[in-house]
Amino acid sequence: MTPHTIGGSHTYNNFTVEFTNERIIPSGGLAVVGAILGKSDFVKRMNRMDVTPNRSQHQIKNGDILLTYVGMLCMGKPQYEAVHEMDDDPSFYKRELGVAYKIPSEETLRQRLDDIGASIRSKILAENVEMLRSNGIHPSKIKEGFVPVDSDVSPFDNSKTHKEGVSRTYKGCDGYAPMLSYIGAEGYLINLQLREGSQHSQCGTPEYLRETIALCKQVTDEKLLFRLDSGNDATENMGIFLENGCYFNIKHNLRREGKDSWIKLAKEHSQNITTPRDGKTVYVGSDWRDIAYTGEDGTAKMQTIRIVYEIIERTTDKNGQFLLVPDIEVNTFWTNLDLKDEDVVANYHAHGECEQYHSELKTDMDLERLPSGKVGTNELVLELAILAFNILRMIGQEALGKRNPRLKHSVKRRRHRTVIGNLINMACHVTEHARQRVLGLGQSNVWRDVFRHVFNAFAYY
Repeated sequence: MTPHTIGGSHTYNNFTVEFTNERIIPSGGLAVVGAILGKSDFVKRMNRMDVTPNRSQHQIKNGDILLTYVGMLCMGKPQYEAVHEMDDDPSFYKRELGVAYKIPSEETLRQRLDDIGASIRSKILAENVEMLRSNGIHPSKIKEGFVPVDSDVSPFDNSKTHKEGVSRTYKGCDGYAPMLSYIGAEGYLINLQLREGSQHSQCGTPEYLRETIALCKQVTDEKLLFRLDSGNDATENMGIFLENGCYFNIKHNLRREGKDSWIKLAKEHSQNITTPRDGKTVYVGSDWRDIAYTGEDGTAKMQTIRIVYEIIERTTDKNGQFLLVPDIEVNTFWTNLDLKDEDVVANYHAHGECEQYHSELKTDMDLERLPSGKVGTNELVLELAILAFNILRMIGQEALGKRNPRLKHSVKRRRHRTVIGNLINMACHVTEHARQRVLGLGQSNVWRDVFRHVFNAFAYY
């Protein structure tokens, strides 16, 4: 059906589409982002840093560049061209994000991020800690009384590109393999390190773990529990945790150990034997082994460490078909936790939740295919993503239980795509009167009560 044309408007099914001069902003939630970022001197410190000494003084300071890009990351739009979405009303984005001069162009954004590169890693990590602390964020403990810190490598698929650092990952794709660490039951991003795709997960990990422990201790005084998978099964890692007073639960890499010795040990010594179904037997128990490591003072040390096992023997498959040879599954875990064997196993399985955190970073924030061809710039992008990731997590956690629309069941965490879609990319009517700015939320917006609560929580904290 052809729409009726009336002047400059188009009518179709009793609706008329027309352009107006009203200030309706599609991303009103950036006002909350600006309120959170405005509580520190990070931008001022960045403005004083000159990353291009051979050029004249920039009109657009580094702080404006970084603020703009963090705002884009919070909208789930890391590609440089997304900055054009701020072109139609730059004064709003400038004031809400705290930009001093003006919103940069796509070209300026790209060039300046290239210039800054990986030079401010320590400053961003310190700002992340300060942002969490200044907003009263205390990472939650799990039921066992520890604050969990989940560290894991997650491949970023950047296939069919010629970016620096892209190589074959263990997942069989070409890309990067960054190490990421999350703290608390909520999953705040505390540290990350961009790595080439082919780099082994243990390479560089000892230094990374020392850095992560130091950051975590600035955020919480509670006991820390580090959980890592079998790629980081190394006595050096366990030594670092022991020397720093941390607890750990690390999946043991069997390497060349045979399964036969484990099933024999389980059948002889396990006192926790269950049969979930006919043909399936589960053995849970503990053993102890000596490990050698080098202490922080450089001396060689020996420690006896508990290793918990969960061994599953299947003589029939799930359909009742008998197997000619029993199927043996062996899962073993290094730990210094004083918990029951089955609780140690369950605690490690909870480590799998960090896969959801990876998905929020890679999919919800659209960061899997990093925007630059330079590895230093991509490292900067991921480091700025730490701030954006935690801002979205803070907003999501503050929104829980606050008159949420159509909430059918209890949730512990709001996924980032929900926060971006409903609270960041929220249409607002902007008016200015008597030196006041007002964000008007329509009566048909079911998230308006939540938004007002979140805004008030962070703007006036």
